[in-house]
Amino acid sequence: MQIVYCADYWHRTQPDAVYAAEAAQATSLGMSVALLDFEALTEMGDAQRGVRAIMPANPPSTALYRGWMLKPADYAALHAALAERGLRLINTPAAYQFTQLLPEYYSALAGLTPRSVWLPLADLSLAAAVALAAATFGDHPIMVKDYVKSRKHEWATACYIPSAADAQAVATVVGNFLRLQGADLSGGLVLRAFVEFAPLVAHPKSGMPLVQEYRLFVLDGQPRMLAPYWDAGDYPVALPPVEPLLAVARQIPSRFFTMDIARTVGGDWLIVELGDGQVAGLPEAADLTQFYAGLCRSLAAE
Repeated sequence: MQIVYCADYWHRTQPDAVYAAEAAQATSLGMSVALLDFEALTEMGDAQRGVRAIMPANPPSTALYRGWMLKPADYAALHAALAERGLRLINTPAAYQFTQLLPEYYSALAGLTPRSVWLPLADLSLAAAVALAAATFGDHPIMVKDYVKSRKHEWATACYIPSAADAQAVATVVGNFLRLQGADLSGGLVLRAFVEFAPLVAHPKSGMPLVQEYRLFVLDGQPRMLAPYWDAGDYPVALPPVEPLLAVARQIPSRFFTMDIARTVGGDWLIVELGDGQVAGLPEAADLTQFYAGLCRSLAAE
């Protein structure tokens, strides 16, 4: 078993500072650590150069990437380059794409996630977004994102729309979102029903309303870590029950992924989104020792 971290841009023999504590924890548990040249993979498009510092594995073994988010094509290139070195990434390219792109996993979460509709890039225009918003959501509030990410920290200008029937507001917010995403726009445009989740506090910088949201890491259908998503506000002492969601989790075609969940004002738990566990950030409240000890126990033999 080997864990692949992004190398520091200036010091290629060291992990990126964001992942330094994780790498140190993995090393302390006896896990093998390797470094990826992220810029070579993503900016130069050279996966072989990206993995040049990673020693081949003999016999072949499993690898787990912990690093910056990758476009599906870049992940597929990394998967292939590591396979040539005898390292099998824990998630296939198809599994990575499934949990990263909302249109891929949406039907698997039917009834347990906010209602969503989307426009692929080929069909995307402000006029199409305005028409789809009004036809689907009427005068209810909605949120805007692409297939992977939102601009939630530009809450009032590029994320939240008080009424989907307000054509000017939809055009303005969607236009702002598309402009800010630019070349980073992933897949297309998603419109989601705004759900009133149990509030915490307004974000201290962006003013975005923070809610009682948690991040659950799932490995081979089993919960491996659950922690508050935000590092602000007063969360309840007790963690939410995850057992009711495990039946859904076990149907997701991925070995290692995250499930972000939040409590509605009515007390129900909904799934906000999924994500590949290799590129999902650990919340501030996460216990690194617990997280990596769990990975070590489960994957050491691989």
